[in-house]
Amino acid sequence: MANHMTTRYGGQNGAFAATLEQFKLDALEAIEQALQDVVIQIGQSLISLSPVDTGRFKGNWQLTQGGPADHSLITTDPEGTEALAKLIAGAGALTLGESVYIVNTLIYAIPLEYGHSQKAPSGMVRVTLDRFQQIVDDVVRARQV
Repeated sequence: MANHMTTRYGGQNGAFAATLEQFKLDALEAIEQALQDVVIQIGQSLISLSPVDTGRFKGNWQLTQGGPADHSLITTDPEGTEALAKLIAGAGALTLGESVYIVNTLIYAIPLEYGHSQKAPSGMVRVTLDRFQQIVDDVVRARQV
């Protein structure tokens, strides 16, 4: 009987198998998009919380893959729009399994993080880190398959 079932139905690629395959593809796409969305929201938080004097600090948030940025940028971006646009473009190219870094390499980044500026007394990274799980939860909820 088992041989009959295997011979008759084994390897059939019916509607159920097609549905499972489509679910797998949809789920992988949703997970990849969720990764990109989380990275964008984290970057947006870091940039928007950054204090502004000349705009150099806001403009120096950098998204990199494989390792953190090792240089500073010579740019000013008081509104953070250019830095955010670059971050969104970089996040859109991310795929599952990649390491991603969002860093600001200016020498005064650490003093700013620890309250040197009255404009961001609680820092940017620490505030964003406190919100991390909520950011992930919100993105995952929005991306459910």
